[in-house]
Amino acid sequence: MSESKGKIGIIGSGLIGRSWSMLFAAAGYKVVIYDIDANQVSSALEGVREQLKDLEKSGLLRGKLSVDEQLQLISGTNKFEDCVKGAKYIQECTPENFELKKKVFQQLDQLADDHTVLASSTSSMPASTFSEDLKHRSQVIVAHPTNPPFYCPLTEVVPAPWTKPEVTTATMSIMKEIGQVAVLLKKEVLGFALNRIQYSIVQECRRLVSNDVISVEDLDKVMTEGLGMRYAFIGPMETCHLNAEGMANYSERYGEMIYRITETFGPNPKWEGPGHEKIIQEMNEQIPLDTLAERRRWRDARLTALAKLKREME
Repeated sequence: MSESKGKIGIIGSGLIGRSWSMLFAAAGYKVVIYDIDANQVSSALEGVREQLKDLEKSGLLRGKLSVDEQLQLISGTNKFEDCVKGAKYIQECTPENFELKKKVFQQLDQLADDHTVLASSTSSMPASTFSEDLKHRSQVIVAHPTNPPFYCPLTEVVPAPWTKPEVTTATMSIMKEIGQVAVLLKKEVLGFALNRIQYSIVQECRRLVSNDVISVEDLDKVMTEGLGMRYAFIGPMETCHLNAEGMANYSERYGEMIYRITETFGPNPKWEGPGHEKIIQEMNEQIPLDTLAERRRWRDARLTALAKLKREME
């Protein structure tokens, strides 16, 4: 096996961290996963081994390296410094907790050199909210993956106002190298693009179920058998463009109707109350909590197959 391309540090041993480690190792990078709990590190390494073996069996292993070669590139530690020192790129994958992320980046600030890219997997917090007082703040950037990262390739790259252009360029480049589809946000916005779009959909779905317009089961079919079928290949803007004689014609035909309908959406629903409890009950009946792991494996297998289909078609 050829030498690795360099060292990547992964802060956090959860599902996101494991996926990132697999992506980097598949591209030939040496990966060190950090967690304060040594047992969690061991669990993460075993989880990675099982996932890679499953991918190999199904013929969907990424990269040119074998499972054993990829596993040789991945190690773990419960010593923060061992993960950070000498890394060319750090991917922070801690829970979505502001104080925790601020603390982690303060630790990174003390150990990182002047060239390490310090990326966060945060799904909603602009980098400027936790990096302003850091001496290495110009090296901090958000690289927010779609969950699960190994199966959904989109990654949002979001620089802070003070992030150096070369850090943004390097992040976009390494994402492309490891097989991710990187999109660049021109400015910071709370929740970035993916979750702002996702949450607007989720909130209207909750409104429809809470108002007894449709069941949870049928609501999800609206996406899986309707919108999701085309959104897997074309986005909402292109959908509009193709559903008429171009976007201008679509606007003429449907613009006023869309405006009138969206004006009826009403107040933003809170995640509490009888309507919300009804959604929880229906979801628990449809997918009991003790079957979540099994259902996630089902999801990942189908996402992998879809990704393979898209690559073949392209």
